[in-house]
Amino acid sequence: MTSTTPLDADRTESTATSETTGTTGTARRTVVVVGHGMVGHRFVEALRSRDREGTWRVVVLSEEADAAYDRVGLSSYVGGWDRSALALAGSSYPGDDHVELRLGTRAEVVDRVARTVTTTDGSTVGYDALVVATGSYPFVPPVPGHDSPGCFVYRTLDDLDGIRGAADAARARAAAEGREANGLVVGGGLLGLEAANALRLLGLTPHVVEFAPRLMPLQVDAGGGAVLERLMGGLGVQVHTGAGTASIARQADERLAVELTDGTSLLTDLVVFSAGVRPADAVGRAAGLECGERGGIVTDAACRTSDEAVFAIGEVAAVEGRCYGLVAPGYTMAEVVADRLLGGGATFPGADLSTKLKLLGVDVASFGDAMATTPGALEIVHTDAVRGTYAKVVVSDDARTLLGGILVGDASAYTTLKAYVGREVPGDPGALVSPAGAELGTDGLPDDAVVCSCNNVTKGSICSAIADGAGDLAALKGCTNAGTTCGGCLPTVKKLLVDSGVELSTALCEHFVQSRAQLFEIVRATGIRTFSGLLARYGTGAGCEVCKPTVASILASTGSDHVLDGEQAALQDSNDHFLANIQRNGTYSVVPRMPGGEVTADQLIVIGEVARDFDLYVKVTGGQRIDLFGARVEQLPAIWQRLVDVGMESGQAYGKSLRTVKSCVGSTWCRFGVQDSVGMAVDLEHRYRGLRSPHKIKFGVSGCARECAEARGKDVGVIATDKGWNLYVCGNGGQTPKHAVLLASDLDDETLVRYIDRFLAFYVRTADRLQRTAPWLESLEGGLEHLRAVVCDDALGIADDLEAVMARHVEGYRDEWKAVLDDPVKLQRFVSFVNAPDEPNPTVAFDDAGPRKVPVLLGLPIVGRR
Repeated sequence: MTSTTPLDADRTESTATSETTGTTGTARRTVVVVGHGMVGHRFVEALRSRDREGTWRVVVLSEEADAAYDRVGLSSYVGGWDRSALALAGSSYPGDDHVELRLGTRAEVVDRVARTVTTTDGSTVGYDALVVATGSYPFVPPVPGHDSPGCFVYRTLDDLDGIRGAADAARARAAAEGREANGLVVGGGLLGLEAANALRLLGLTPHVVEFAPRLMPLQVDAGGGAVLERLMGGLGVQVHTGAGTASIARQADERLAVELTDGTSLLTDLVVFSAGVRPADAVGRAAGLECGERGGIVTDAACRTSDEAVFAIGEVAAVEGRCYGLVAPGYTMAEVVADRLLGGGATFPGADLSTKLKLLGVDVASFGDAMATTPGALEIVHTDAVRGTYAKVVVSDDARTLLGGILVGDASAYTTLKAYVGREVPGDPGALVSPAGAELGTDGLPDDAVVCSCNNVTKGSICSAIADGAGDLAALKGCTNAGTTCGGCLPTVKKLLVDSGVELSTALCEHFVQSRAQLFEIVRATGIRTFSGLLARYGTGAGCEVCKPTVASILASTGSDHVLDGEQAALQDSNDHFLANIQRNGTYSVVPRMPGGEVTADQLIVIGEVARDFDLYVKVTGGQRIDLFGARVEQLPAIWQRLVDVGMESGQAYGKSLRTVKSCVGSTWCRFGVQDSVGMAVDLEHRYRGLRSPHKIKFGVSGCARECAEARGKDVGVIATDKGWNLYVCGNGGQTPKHAVLLASDLDDETLVRYIDRFLAFYVRTADRLQRTAPWLESLEGGLEHLRAVVCDDALGIADDLEAVMARHVEGYRDEWKAVLDDPVKLQRFVSFVNAPDEPNPTVAFDDAGPRKVPVLLGLPIVGRR
């Protein structure tokens, strides 16, 4: 590397920018920072926190009009459209007269001899040190038509504002033409999927085109990519892998005709390019700084360029020839340069390129040697196609050292696993990815294990902060920076807090400080009926995958609006979004509602005809229902219509709502039966169908103590006695089954229903998100006795209110599937391809060769030695 003028005291004193401070009498030098992104801001923070003598004056030149904001969380801007919500703390440097921030001012020319920077407003700033932190710019493939109106990039808040405007116009045009609006993203990497999610939130059906054979090719392998693609398909994202973009042509109706290299033609309302980034090194290149062959300003390990007075950090820097596209290495570079300017000897130690993110609600993570490139590395893979998860760990050839891994669908183990990279695995490494295997706790982590890689925070630092009084997550973030960037380490940070005896907040998520129960009461009291309205008055930011479906459930529980009305549609989980249960190959299953398990002969015939005509696989469920598997999304309305025509609706065999009321034949047919269990089950299923709740709810009604309906394994169990009904509550199946407990005995029909009304309304109102009835009961202060006092004795004086809530639900219920059939706009959602609504999805395939029809899955991973 060629050295020009050293950054030494003699040279500094001779510059016109140096000045003498009034308090210390020392020379104050000037550092100019070009670029005010996350890394540029981090540099200013690091320098100011360490430069206690105030020896450096900082001038920051920012091309954007906004001070540094959270670009990693750019997609959260969609929906809230609140720029201030993404602003980084302290990024305007209030009260710090050592920092001058010039927004909307781009550096035009760097004169390295005169040590000045000339800006777009014509001013010139002298410097003693220059830090280039210009980041990167989106790469746009030079395909014909790439610059057509309706083509965008995905990089800044202004970009998203432009996409929003185009999406609004596209939706209006599509509605006038009786079709659904869609958008296409070029690039299936991390940012591409973020952009697809943004289009989805804007009400467009997103297509993603990825040249590589799988999504996120840099982070996941073939097996993980296959699972990720299926999950994305289930969320309504149309994925086209193994194809590039050949051309884009503007049509007369303002849509864009996109030709792919595999011959596919797509018609879309807008195009977003997210095909990678390139270092924004123009200002350094023009100044004659050494740059890499593939871009980036070349630096040494001290982040110093070929001019010793000039440093480069973040994505624009090619540290010893290598560029890094993540924020965490940029933060480290910022710390290195701050140290160097203050006389230190820090060097860039390399970077952890681990990634964890949630895309459209789908967890994806990779860490360490995820692709198993280490000689002799072993791969251990577990795929659960039913749950839609893929987990792989890579270990050394002696299976003792963890080298890396990939997680798709469930990344809850990410932080802990990543902290073990390079360390000996405790026990069987296969147990790390097996659902029945051992869970790595935080106890075994050494103090030097990095928990937050974005900010290089170790377990020891977090535990020390807790010991020093950081008693909640906010305090811990404030004093360690852990969890303040991507947030992927927060589960482990919370666990460290809990393990230290700290009682955590009940806040729903970072956007709402209230618990689910508190938000429920706010919605009831205020009458707010939209997520955006609730967020504006009681939340912050733009919402997330935790609070959005939770609020959607609360709105459904407290009103009779259709779940796909207005902005509610974008809040729903994937099953609720399509009113059907998505299965492993992207098809759906339909479960016709048969209240109490009862069905007429004509209805049974129609079910059989539907199964035959749509070539569906038929299975009787454990809840006495008939499950029809293998329906493509465009077939769902036709299936629902056939059911509606014979007086049937579909059941909520998905989502957090009432599933089924199971019954035995009772006194009508059984010689042991003492009550009409079928009649009661039918009445109860009709009464509570469509009820949204914190978790799924199941009922059972048995006609005698022989319990053929297995009612005590249900959330609500009703068992007949000679005198009436015994009511059991809070029984659950699943991974931690619980027997229901007796709440009241020998009830007449009216009292039984009244008590169930109160019980359900109380549970829906007070339970936490995803809390089933059994753990909810365990969490209630006073337990069963308190519940009995509320439900049976009206100890809180709210019985009338609880009954009224349930009465409104019963009166407001309507068939959600028929409502879709009656609404042409909602019907437009149910197609595999927006541009070819009659075309079936060619990736859906089945194998009929065996004893039963099964979906064909593509791209299953290979387990074994490399």
